[in-house]
Amino acid sequence: MSDERKNNYDNESITSLKGADRVRKRPSVIFGSDGLEGCQHSVFEILSNSIDEAREGYGNIIEIKKFKDSSIEIKDYGRGIPVDYNQNEGRYNWELVFCELYAGGKYLNNSGENYEYSLGLNGLGLCSTQYASEFMDVEIIRDGYIYKLTFEKGENVGEFVKERTGKKQTGTTIKWKPDLEVFTDINIPVNYFLDILKKQAIVNSGLKFILFDEESGETYEFLYDSGIVDYIKEVNNDKNFTDICVLASEARGKDREDKPEYKLKFELAFCFNNDTNLTEYYHNSSFLEYGGSPDKAVKLAFVSAIDSYIKTLGLYKKDEKKIIFSDIEDSLVLISNSFSTITSYENQTKKSINNKFIADYMNDFLKKQLEVYFIENKTEADKIANQILANKRSRETAEKTRLNIRKKLTGNLDISNRVEKFVNCRTKDINLRELYIVEGDSALGSVKLGRDAEFQAIMPIRGKPLNCLKADYEKIFNSDTIVDLIKVLGCGVEIKTKHNTEFNSFNLDQLRWNKIIICTDADVDGFQIRTLILTMLFRLVPTLIDTCKVFIAESPLYEITSGKKTYFAYSDKEKNSIVSKISGKYKIQRSKGLGENEPEMMWQTTMNPETRKLIAVVPEDLEKTQHMFDVLLGDDIKGRKEFIESHGHKYIDLSEVI
Repeated sequence: MSDERKNNYDNESITSLKGADRVRKRPSVIFGSDGLEGCQHSVFEILSNSIDEAREGYGNIIEIKKFKDSSIEIKDYGRGIPVDYNQNEGRYNWELVFCELYAGGKYLNNSGENYEYSLGLNGLGLCSTQYASEFMDVEIIRDGYIYKLTFEKGENVGEFVKERTGKKQTGTTIKWKPDLEVFTDINIPVNYFLDILKKQAIVNSGLKFILFDEESGETYEFLYDSGIVDYIKEVNNDKNFTDICVLASEARGKDREDKPEYKLKFELAFCFNNDTNLTEYYHNSSFLEYGGSPDKAVKLAFVSAIDSYIKTLGLYKKDEKKIIFSDIEDSLVLISNSFSTITSYENQTKKSINNKFIADYMNDFLKKQLEVYFIENKTEADKIANQILANKRSRETAEKTRLNIRKKLTGNLDISNRVEKFVNCRTKDINLRELYIVEGDSALGSVKLGRDAEFQAIMPIRGKPLNCLKADYEKIFNSDTIVDLIKVLGCGVEIKTKHNTEFNSFNLDQLRWNKIIICTDADVDGFQIRTLILTMLFRLVPTLIDTCKVFIAESPLYEITSGKKTYFAYSDKEKNSIVSKISGKYKIQRSKGLGENEPEMMWQTTMNPETRKLIAVVPEDLEKTQHMFDVLLGDDIKGRKEFIESHGHKYIDLSEVI
């Protein structure tokens, strides 16, 4: 092409993609992505057609196979896709269904002919998936025949095979392999299939899905005879504080006056549960990740109805703000399963719908039904109202706490100027920096004199730290000791309760230290302070423990002197070993508190990387760690006494002179 031609943008510059290239060169237009997500959606398109058949009453089992080479097979027992000659179109149906975009049998669904509430449009999804495949093998049984087709990279190869069969069982089997020339990743994880098949079983009651995973050899089955009600029972785990309420309706309407009328039907089930919460929306069996119309209807209706009921009971305090949906959602388990003959999806990936009639009708219907529900079920309605108010007030308290924390944890980055008695080190290299957390001013003095100021910093803990195991966040962040330590760490905090996720400010990349070393006296008080510091870290920054950033500096238990030589023992066994090698007189004494140690001794025993002993804090078993904190700091006084009786001798003063 000449340079002149390259620079021209004229009538001949406009081209169109034809045939399979319409999908193969632009897969994201159809599937939403050319990556793994788009590849997964292509699977859903094939699955959708089988589900539509089952929902029309043809076949109640769908079999899915995931092969090691990333190919997939889906088999249904429906009527079988019509693929023979079509007199009206003057072509074979297989050409229309597998090789023509926007050709299929679901475009008259609003007239009540076929597939009133279809999930897939096989003229788009099936054709697109075929175009995007390395190969696709099709076997269809219907009308007393077996039909076979083979495609490679969007093109039909071989003949259209039509053979007589005595089999009476009809259905469609499609095996294909997504093409790496189309998608950047075709290695769909088995968890995708487990998730999508479970969701489809939930909203298609009585339809069984059987998945075989060749790689693991595992077979999985999904079946919910009572659909969304069975699923809500499963989610509740018998911890709901209201019974499951099921609401259903059918209607006809328009999104706009100049638009066609269409049919809507839906079923919605909900209850209230303090242990878990879940809201999921499905439309024509497609999981609406972003909700859309049903989500809008539910939010408006539930807020309106519960707010009115709270006002009726006079439960709001003077000038108190009204509830919002997140207050309800915290305790709500709700599944909405709707169908319509005309659906306005956000896009081909079907993650949201925006039908105005669906939003308006569902909102009006739910408002009225909830009003009746509250009148007929006063005991449960009172429980709901009080719980939602408790959620609201907890949220508002959390928000107030969040603002206070933000003020306390932000500001001048020169932490040495804003944290009392914190002693920084010189190096800025994070890979070298160590933070020693010590107890009290006396320990601060000896550790400060014994450290290497180039890379070792010191943070003294003033007094006994707050027990963070049971304290609420407001009390925790009113502690200057805790706030100062969090400031020095620099990485923020991890907040895991449902009302406080908004001030989860943790960022490991902002941690200012390579090692955080807890350094306390080797006695009962030192052990308790160490436990309280560990609990604080476990509650507020557990990732630091998970990533091996937290250590305990093991202080020597004994100081053994013989003539001019001094030995340090960190255990009874080590003490006995040292003593056995000494000839002559020696003296053993329990090591002093950190504040009484000479700087040289501090450097040698506790701070010198060459000679110190550090214990990495690694919770291999999180439940065991939590249990130990409960024993040491929780409400079980009897359990703590038993533990001290069994293990307390390790921390009792054992000073002796020989």
